[in-house]
Amino acid sequence: MTAAVVVSAVAIVLQLLILFALYRVAKSIGAQVNTLVPKLETLVETTQKTVEQSRQQVAEISAKTNAVLDQTKVQLARVNDVMADATTRAKIQLDRVELILDDTIGRVHETVMLLQNGVLRPLREVNGMAAGVRAAVSTFLRGGRPTVAQATHDDELFI
Repeated sequence: MTAAVVVSAVAIVLQLLILFALYRVAKSIGAQVNTLVPKLETLVETTQKTVEQSRQQVAEISAKTNAVLDQTKVQLARVNDVMADATTRAKIQLDRVELILDDTIGRVHETVMLLQNGVLRPLREVNGMAAGVRAAVSTFLRGGRPTVAQATHDDELFI
């Protein structure tokens, strides 16, 4: 039992030494932490300020971006209206040009028909009458029927 008491006493002394060593280590760590605390507090404050400034800048950028987008929508609507108006006007003008071309082509056709009926037909008729008179005069002047010796190639086909 004495041995057990001695072993217990040694164990308690060892535990006391270990506890004292732990106390010294904790105290030195506490001193180091105490020197870091002001630096960390400054860092935390700076970080909070930076985060707040970032939030404000993001809010400002977001507001400006929304304003630009709204303005862009308005301008796009205006451009769309102008394009629709220009397209409508261009279609109307193309329809007018087509009507004018159709009218012009019709008038040219009428003019050609009048020219044919008014000038060329009488010329053909006069030419036909002149050919008939020429044939009659030539037949009258020649006398009678042509002989077989005078027959041409076309005449031979009818013989």
